[in-house]
Amino acid sequence: TNMAGRGTDIQLGGNVDMKVMEALNADPDANPDELRARIEAEHAADKQRVLDAGGLFVLGTERHESRRIDNQLRGRSGRQGDPGRSLFFLSLDDDLMRIFGSERLDKVLSSLGMKEGEAIIHPWVNKSLERAQAKVEGRNFDIRKQLLKFDDVMNDQRRAIFSQRREIMDSDEVGEIAADMRHQVIEDIVDEFLPPKSYADQWNTEGLKAAVRERLNMNLPVDEWAEEEGVDQEAMRERIEQATDTYMAEKEQGFGPENMRNIEKQVLLQMIDQKWRDHLVTLEHLRSVVGFRGYAQRDPLSEYKTEAFQLFETLLDGLRFDVTQRLAQIRPLTDAEREEMLRQMVEQQKAGQEHLTMEHGDEHRSDDDADKPEPLVEGFDEADPATWGNPSRNDICPCGSGKKFKHCHGAI
Repeated sequence: TNMAGRGTDIQLGGNVDMKVMEALNADPDANPDELRARIEAEHAADKQRVLDAGGLFVLGTERHESRRIDNQLRGRSGRQGDPGRSLFFLSLDDDLMRIFGSERLDKVLSSLGMKEGEAIIHPWVNKSLERAQAKVEGRNFDIRKQLLKFDDVMNDQRRAIFSQRREIMDSDEVGEIAADMRHQVIEDIVDEFLPPKSYADQWNTEGLKAAVRERLNMNLPVDEWAEEEGVDQEAMRERIEQATDTYMAEKEQGFGPENMRNIEKQVLLQMIDQKWRDHLVTLEHLRSVVGFRGYAQRDPLSEYKTEAFQLFETLLDGLRFDVTQRLAQIRPLTDAEREEMLRQMVEQQKAGQEHLTMEHGDEHRSDDDADKPEPLVEGFDEADPATWGNPSRNDICPCGSGKKFKHCHGAI
């Protein structure tokens, strides 16, 4: 809200604490107790003068679009039982009166012989103002109501996707969900390349083979299956499902049942989060431009609902495809790959230890094992920092070790 006086405590006669602080800043040597007593006495007299004068007077130079703001301004003039009054001045040329005010008011006032600059005090003016403010408040309410309808569309989709995500998180067995997604993907690609109610010579077996290789990570002889006698779309779908189920069962044996369940859950949650983030960005872009559909005599809200539903269906289709593809590409490491990974980890660990030794020195090295380096500063004594000179943190340490001062004798 843009309420005047927010954050300011308007006290009749002034604020005693503020007056004391100002007086102390002007005269730091003054006695605070005596100063406060004197200011409190002056404050009581000032407050009485303000009360006798009528209290706080709030002068408004125009009326706000919202009656709530006007009432807040009026409330400043009589807070906590203090006396006060408020008065608003405005012009017929103000935006509120010019856009929403009654056109007859200006004509009536002109016919009454009102002169330029003369104050107009009449109930008609107040009624005209109230009608104008009511129009503005109604328009703002309609805008908020329309925005809420747009938000409801996204909220319904959010509720659906979050319920599925929560179900996956709470479930210990998500293999059935992954299998249903995989079977739906197989059905979609079979319908795409082997259209229902079509003849075998109209099938796109090469496209189906490429799609199976891309989505399911399998090289199946679908072109040979299509040449067999009596094979239809349903038989092709069943063969592909059986092959992929066997393929995923072998993976489960390689990973282990528990590890496979964890992998499936992680992949599902990651892909849901990624798809939902992208979907929110797309909906935001759609919402920013759908208002232009009104120029084509179409309801922007209906257009937004329709396209948002289509985008949500696209999200679910993409989710099934990506989860199926990701799970099909994951495989357990071979023994040779596992040994190579362990070897690399050992080498990295050794390299890190060597780097640590070079940075901080060998703490276990004795004077007998290695000769002490020649100091760079004559008369250098480890026990007496006064003999070290004045090296900066990044200079070579004066002991001659070759390390930076901050990593040697200058270490904290």
